[in-house]
Amino acid sequence: MVGATGLVGHELLLILAHLEQVTKVKAISRSPMGKIPPHTENIILNFDKIKDHPDALKAQIFICCLGTTIKKAGSQEAFRKVDYEYVLEFAKLAEQVKAQKFIVISAMGADANSSVFYNRVKGEMEKSLRELKIPQIEIFRPSLILGERKEQRSGEGVAQKLSPYINPLLVGPLRKYRAIKATDIAKAMAIAALNFQPGFHVYQSDQIQHIADQK
Repeated sequence: MVGATGLVGHELLLILAHLEQVTKVKAISRSPMGKIPPHTENIILNFDKIKDHPDALKAQIFICCLGTTIKKAGSQEAFRKVDYEYVLEFAKLAEQVKAQKFIVISAMGADANSSVFYNRVKGEMEKSLRELKIPQIEIFRPSLILGERKEQRSGEGVAQKLSPYINPLLVGPLRKYRAIKATDIAKAMAIAALNFQPGFHVYQSDQIQHIADQK
């Protein structure tokens, strides 16, 4: 798993570490994570060389929660390196070690032909994943993610405060635009990790919420 220090990744790691069906989680990070949950191994690696460690990172399920912003990355090129190159290299490693499943967070509006750079990069990432020979690939496309981030993202603070009033107005085809809690995305991804359904699956925000609401 990569991205375990992020908003969704942290929640997902806590869930996976306490599931009886999961014997071990390998959490990959560029620096020590500090306190980690049970049954978790923190593997510290340079993400530029992640493909050089197939033996250490061998697993049945690969989960990618990597994601940044252009502002935090510093440039469009740096953003693409994280949200496209690192994700794809991690997926190629999953293919190399014959993993059964690859789960990744993308974004609502992901489209390789989009005129919006952010959406285009996410769409290109999804398109590249389709070309890999991994039995099951799960793409999660959340709308606005609700939760306490370590860093502030411009506009998100206001949007999070307004979401309780806006979400009820988004019905029918508009439900996919509803903001969703990071904890619910994590729940849905944990459920997906345990269910083996070969193929390429894409989940919009409302579908993610539906999965998370399952008992």
